[in-house]
Amino acid sequence: MADLSRAHMEAFLEMMSAERGAATNTLSSYERDLDDMLSFLASRSKTASSAESADLSAYLTHLNRQGFAASSQARRLSAMRQFYKFLYAENLRGDDPTSVLDAPKKGRPLPKIMSEEDVTRLLERASEEAQEPGDDPLGPTRMHALLELLYATGMRVSELVSLPVKVLDQEGRFLIIRGKGAKERLVPLSRAAIAAIKVYGTAREKDPRAAESNWLFPSSGKEGFLPRQVFARDLKGLAARAGLRATSISPHVLRHAFASHLLQNGADLRVVQELLGHSDISTTQIYTHVLEERLRETVQMHHPLAKQAKNRD
Repeated sequence: MADLSRAHMEAFLEMMSAERGAATNTLSSYERDLDDMLSFLASRSKTASSAESADLSAYLTHLNRQGFAASSQARRLSAMRQFYKFLYAENLRGDDPTSVLDAPKKGRPLPKIMSEEDVTRLLERASEEAQEPGDDPLGPTRMHALLELLYATGMRVSELVSLPVKVLDQEGRFLIIRGKGAKERLVPLSRAAIAAIKVYGTAREKDPRAAESNWLFPSSGKEGFLPRQVFARDLKGLAARAGLRATSISPHVLRHAFASHLLQNGADLRVVQELLGHSDISTTQIYTHVLEERLRETVQMHHPLAKQAKNRD
């Protein structure tokens, strides 16, 4: 029976090659995936012909327990479905047992965040460069203001770079941000952010290229304000000069850091939702998953019983 299953698989692969022009790598992937499935079925005294939906569901559960990512499980299921559609079309089976199987849910990836120590290093480096701007006083002071604003408010990068110049005229410690769907929200400014904006504003007034612009962070580009890609590029350069891994740092990572650090220090989830401008709190809850994962890793690393278990392994 097992040999017949292998014969069916070879016939399927031949069809995929001859009729659908599948690439060699694709055929090799199908072969590995189906061979693994057939081995699992054989362990349950089943073949491709006799397997039922419950057997194939058990195989997917087996993959999950083995630590396969949801994307890998979905690829295996896709191969299984095509294989059983072939068996059904060739009258080698009278049904398709994969028709009732659900695709594994892909877990939402946890956001990348920076530690408070790394954010501090980044801000300190930006502050140092702003105090010694060299030939371009506007560039370093602008970067420092951008970072202090971003970490103080958690703004989206698109909201940050498109702030109006009237921000320089305000006296209070709050900023009104126009976010997605033209919705406005109020966010507090840190003292460091206010100070950095003032220093940048002074440098901006002295730059004839910026003085007439209606944008806080003007640019000669078509939109008139700093392109977020330019900010992201310059941020990576600053991160490298601060001794941080530039590839893991972006404006969006700093937004994640803002939210995660607030929650780490006891902020209410609903408050963080409002500050980020999330319409649905489930979007904000992803940060609680980050904290849970870090807590689990901390326990595994430092708890004496966890260490003893690891040593026994």
